[in-house]
Amino acid sequence: MSREREITSLTNDTIKAVRALHMKKARDQTGTFLAEGLKFIGEALDLGQTPRQLLVGKDARPHPLLDRARAETLANGGEVIVVTREILEKVSRKDNPQTVLAVFDQAFTALDDIEPARAPCWVALEQVRDPGNLGTIIRTADAAGCGGVILIDDCVDPFSVEAVRATMGSIFAVGVSRASRTEFLAWRSRWPGSVVGTRLDATHDYRAAPYRTPSLILMGNEQAGLTDDLAGACDLTVKIPMRGRADSLNLAIATGIMVYAATEGA
Repeated sequence: MSREREITSLTNDTIKAVRALHMKKARDQTGTFLAEGLKFIGEALDLGQTPRQLLVGKDARPHPLLDRARAETLANGGEVIVVTREILEKVSRKDNPQTVLAVFDQAFTALDDIEPARAPCWVALEQVRDPGNLGTIIRTADAAGCGGVILIDDCVDPFSVEAVRATMGSIFAVGVSRASRTEFLAWRSRWPGSVVGTRLDATHDYRAAPYRTPSLILMGNEQAGLTDDLAGACDLTVKIPMRGRADSLNLAIATGIMVYAATEGA
């Protein structure tokens, strides 16, 4: 039965389970993840997703959005838990924590459920390692109107606390899919638009690429870039020119440049 209760002990089993969501093993076992902040939770509510658990600090200021979050959490079978500041600090691992935290269900989109025509641009990422990069890319994909983000092979967990934090709420708006290299290559063969990747050895400028809607932008690992087999799956590989001393761009920045180039005029 959904209800509201108070917890003051750090050794409480519920609090220990929420704290454990900083670890991938716990997220995988429960199929949940941790989100921080009222604005973030408001994004989820607007998109029809309610928390399993809503942790509210005793000193949280009254706010209409907080009232809504409480009501919708309880109405949908979730639990509202009033906690101390010490618990918020331990759960968030921050000295100055948000006064509202929430546990949500993870959601992945199967490759076969992707509808390419639903958006002018999609993003696929190979072996991304940095959670901040991944979260920023998801946020950028949302801002650019992309249909979703596909994670190929061993990518960082999109539901890690760091990645979720970097999405600024876009984790609820952008579909995330996972695929092995073999699964992706088989699925890519049915892609109806252009597949464009970035490589340092490419000869085409990214601005001159023939982006054919829907475009699939394929980006590689932060250190090594696209592997040869995935580069070979592209209709075209392009480069973003470096005019200064830096020899490369941060992956999230490069992906942002590519998706806006692909969606220009879309």
